[in-house]
Amino acid sequence: MSKTTSSPSAAVADPQGPLRLPGFIDGRRPGGFQLRTVLLCGLIMLLDGFDTQAINYMAPAITHDWGVSKGTMATIFSAALVGLMIGYLLLAPLSDKFGHKRLVMAGVAVFSLSTLVSVWAQNPDQLMIMRVITGIGLGAATPSTIALTAEYSPKRLRASLVLAIYCGFSLGFVVANYVADWLIPAHGWRSVFVAGAVLPLALLLVLVRQLPESISYLLRRGENAKAYALCRRIDRTLPETDKAQVEAESAGPGKRVKVTELLSGRQLLGTVLLWVVFAINLALFYGLQSWMPTILADRGYSAGTLATAASMTTIGGIVIAFVVGPAMDRLGAYGSLGTLYFVGCGFLVLMGLVLGSPVWMVLAAIFLVGCAVSGGQKSVIALAAAFYPEEVRSTGVGWALGIGRVGGIVGPLIVGGMLAGGMGHEQLFLILAGPTALCGLIVLYLGHRAKQLKTA
Repeated sequence: MSKTTSSPSAAVADPQGPLRLPGFIDGRRPGGFQLRTVLLCGLIMLLDGFDTQAINYMAPAITHDWGVSKGTMATIFSAALVGLMIGYLLLAPLSDKFGHKRLVMAGVAVFSLSTLVSVWAQNPDQLMIMRVITGIGLGAATPSTIALTAEYSPKRLRASLVLAIYCGFSLGFVVANYVADWLIPAHGWRSVFVAGAVLPLALLLVLVRQLPESISYLLRRGENAKAYALCRRIDRTLPETDKAQVEAESAGPGKRVKVTELLSGRQLLGTVLLWVVFAINLALFYGLQSWMPTILADRGYSAGTLATAASMTTIGGIVIAFVVGPAMDRLGAYGSLGTLYFVGCGFLVLMGLVLGSPVWMVLAAIFLVGCAVSGGQKSVIALAAAFYPEEVRSTGVGWALGIGRVGGIVGPLIVGGMLAGGMGHEQLFLILAGPTALCGLIVLYLGHRAKQLKTA
């Protein structure tokens, strides 16, 4: 048997006894099998981000082709968000009954095929229906993708790897931009839908053979032989045997986890507070993403600066993930994320102060705001993956993402209302620092509460 760490969490039995999860995974360095699993999950997230964002780059061509109003296009944009909420809230919990792999593959198949059908949409109503279905598929796949990454990652690397695959979502935004810029002039906007369908369908063929099922799910189903076979793929030195040799902390019968289980007992307060952080963070993210171009245009910056600014927010979120992820793993998830939010308050204040300054200063400030807001969004997902135990992780993450989407919907409305009411840009960024600080306080409190519950 391969060497394990001396950490108490690496509770692996002797060769004559059963392997115990999660100690078996926590006590080993991630090997090729686990890293390949994480890579596949990252590719799913990249295609998720591509499909989510591509419609935004197609909008001018669709508007010109069909002669639709901006209001109609806004409804088409929102359709995918509605589908996402349905997938997050209603379908993600099904993975606890049917397995993460099945739900991931079903979700990828749904959003691939609905995107392909969108190629033949003849009017806004048809496209809107397809976008709802696409969102449902995306919402069904994402929580299970995160849950699989978390389960196959050692605890000391869990936050880093969950953040890494979620960077794939942001990279999908960037890829969608370049693909749309390349395809639309030569082949029209429908060609982007073709690309958005063919790529995940090709990946689906790989997922069927290469994506593993959750080991804990198999144990809850009583399929110990399959669970042990996956453990052997993690550690090839384990002996071949036809006897069940794996145990988990929780291996009750497979069933659908009800949201009431997240809102009962010790989970209640933590779940509600986590939802608040998700909602605030996404409100800030979408509010700033929606109105930053308008704010910069009002201050006289060029169209080229506006386009660069949009990418700087995403780049900031990706760059900071490589700092916050290891910090969450090594220094503590709650303290690291709480610190990011508090530092983000300063970045938002700085953003207000540099408006009207040279372009490089403004772009640098937007990059830093992206570190806090976009990076915070990714990091709180990693926190949720650590907050919930494996048997409710997909449901917990799915509902947190779903509730967070409410913030994503109202955020642009709130920021727009503040600007319409005559609020100055500097004052706006100063006020937005308040909710960011609240997120930091909540996260630190959750960390304090987790320590208390552990010692209780």
